Amino acid sequence: MRIKIVFFSVLMVFALYYVQAQPSQSGRWSTERANAWYAQHKWINGANFIPSTAINQLEMWQADTFDPTTIDRELGWAEGIGFNTVRVFLHSVAYKEDPEGFKKRVNEYLSIADKHHIQTIFVFFDACWNTDPKPGKQPVPKPGIHNSGWMQDPGGSLAIMTDFSALKTYVDDIITTFKHDKRILLWDLYNEPGNSANKSTELLTNVFRWAHAIGPDQPVSAGLWNWSFEDLNKIQIANSDVITYHCYESPDAHQRIIQLLKVNGRPVICTEYMARLRNSTFENTMPMLKSENVGAINWGLVSGKTNTIYAWDTPIPDGSEPKLWFHDVFRKNGTPYKKEETDLIKQLNDK
Repeated sequence: MRIKIVFFSVLMVFALYYVQAQPSQSGRWSTERANAWYAQHKWINGANFIPSTAINQLEMWQADTFDPTTIDRELGWAEGIGFNTVRVFLHSVAYKEDPEGFKKRVNEYLSIADKHHIQTIFVFFDACWNTDPKPGKQPVPKPGIHNSGWMQDPGGSLAIMTDFSALKTYVDDIITTFKHDKRILLWDLYNEPGNSANKSTELLTNVFRWAHAIGPDQPVSAGLWNWSFEDLNKIQIANSDVITYHCYESPDAHQRIIQLLKVNGRPVICTEYMARLRNSTFENTMPMLKSENVGAINWGLVSGKTNTIYAWDTPIPDGSEPKLWFHDVFRKNGTPYKKEETDLIKQLNDK
């Protein structure tokens, strides 16, 4: 959930895409189809979302801790400022424990989001943070530590497996069940592959193959995030129906990335941005994204158990509120952290 920009490397990587990029797998959308899909939507904007009562994806989706009341309340706040999209992480461990119940909860969540006129980007796999996801009761937050309980999917030991049959079953079942569901905007197949030294090229390649074989009505993608991971970036660019990416840099650097990504001729959506301590803010970045017609999905909606008001590498051991929040838009009671931010978001959404 972080990015490092080296412009020379960026230029070299994208030069390689056009000279050496591997052929895309069968089933990838044409550029014409991708752009026609994008034209059907209002400007896509919103937040990465997990209810404030959940520390991680398992606590969000397991039957004992699934919290539709909080989801309804907090997505109502998102609707109130004009957000029309949220990005939500699934988890294969929660599915494995209870496949049918998991799908019912996904459907219930989608009904709540749809009531608030919000579409969802669902994320399957994730290379970030803790490596040993387990079902059942989840850890309590560590005071002042960003995402102290977030879980990779699959965990570190599973990511090097060569037998992906259980993961394929999971992806196939979820996409097949919801492949015509208009409440889903996009399938984000793998969050930040290569993060935490977890370079699962094989899983990334396979999940694109599995998704394209099903052929959902929704596009599939996997967001670019580290420009030095040339092999992973080639796979992501060559197989994504629409281009997604993460950028927590200042607006000048961010805009140059957009200009490079647009060379691909496909729609572009930023699925992670907004880290106030890194000069990536709503005020200086969100208007630029709208002017570029690039989707804008910031990290975090409501301050909660994930502790994402704290910066990645700057813990506050006593758990006191930081002088400047790193992520998130609302306090737990629904009041904005900064009213000028929510006023701007409303203005950009003609609210």
